[in-house]
Amino acid sequence: MTAIKVIITGATGMVGEGVLFECLQNEKVAEVLIVSRRHYEMQHPNLKELIVPDFFKMDQFAEEIKDYDGCFFCAGVSSVGKNEAQFTPLTYDTTMAFAKSVLAVNANLVFTYVSGAKQTVAKKAG
Repeated sequence: MTAIKVIITGATGMVGEGVLFECLQNEKVAEVLIVSRRHYEMQHPNLKELIVPDFFKMDQFAEEIKDYDGCFFCAGVSSVGKNEAQFTPLTYDTTMAFAKSVLAVNANLVFTYVSGAKQTVAKKAG
């Protein structure tokens, strides 16, 4: 079994943190690189961190993000209170810029966009 190396964005959020915990517990994952705008207060032997203030400038970090097998893109914002013109640059444009940079230095990388959704549970009356 070959161990894999993964990149995770959004580890400071609820969805990304869940993905991070799962990866760190998985024996098939040898290394996790979290890419964030701010520091994450966790230490683990398999965890590395890269602080990147602007995901549109990932090309500057080509050396740090090369040789990875997968990426879980979990960074995002709520659409509440935003129109499409505000929401699209924060989600779609940022994701695509990040994906292009990561794939440019990892041709065989599997890129996965991960999103959280509020789940509503209907209760049966009576």
